[in-house]
Amino acid sequence: MRKVIEQLSARPSSDGDGVKLLRVFGGAQPERFDPFLLLDEFGSDQASDYIGGFPPHPHRGFQTITYMLQGKMEHRDHMNNIGLLNDGDVQWMTAGRGVIHSEMPKQTQGKMRGFQLWLNLPAKNKMQTANYEDVNANKIPEFDIAGSKIKAIAGQTSINKKQIKGYFDVEDTRPLYLDIHIEPGDKLNIQTQNEHNVLIYVYQETIQIGEDKTLAKAQTISRLEKHGDVLIQSYADKPAKVIVLSGKPIEEPIVQYGPFVMNSQQEIEQALQDYRKGILT
Repeated sequence: MRKVIEQLSARPSSDGDGVKLLRVFGGAQPERFDPFLLLDEFGSDQASDYIGGFPPHPHRGFQTITYMLQGKMEHRDHMNNIGLLNDGDVQWMTAGRGVIHSEMPKQTQGKMRGFQLWLNLPAKNKMQTANYEDVNANKIPEFDIAGSKIKAIAGQTSINKKQIKGYFDVEDTRPLYLDIHIEPGDKLNIQTQNEHNVLIYVYQETIQIGEDKTLAKAQTISRLEKHGDVLIQSYADKPAKVIVLSGKPIEEPIVQYGPFVMNSQQEIEQALQDYRKGILT
């Protein structure tokens, strides 16, 4: 079983037009999380924390996966796409050579909560045509194992010897993206590929990771060793909620400037020039 080699606490931040969020990881030493670049958790029942949303902004060179736990968010982009995410829905957007889009709340009261994950693209695919897919919650596969609930957004694995297959499958980075609700007393053995990076983010209560039962508290992300499977189990007598991520490292240079992620500073400069000239896309 893999052991925990690093733990980080999500830190308060803001993005867009003042949207308050928790930055789980992103920024310094991105190769540690390869192929993942960033994970944000947003969540508040105060409209003032999210109402400004994310007005039109560009991206190039990676993919964004938006997973709504609760609330309504509207997507609009330069391709005239309009999509509305509701409770449990997922949007998988490939920015590729460029997309300009907005993500705006379609509610003025109530709770909004969810995650946005950034997944890198290899150099050969960074300049592909942009596209996106909205998926209703009822299309995301769900599994019940030993009393625990697993929502499989992406990838394939085996949990307690039961086969799990998510909705999305990405060939280059083979991402695994699971939302797991662990009941008290449950223990889950998750099969993972050797050499793939594995990240576990707890967003409610506390769990234990590995045979040494390393504690992982709410709003903490754990990075694991690169060999072996993953063992997670409940702690105390309360259900816990966990995001499990795994992916094949791209192992290419990562150069990021805000919403652009490329392989060299020259490519970043080109993205900036393209955006200023209105030819990013």
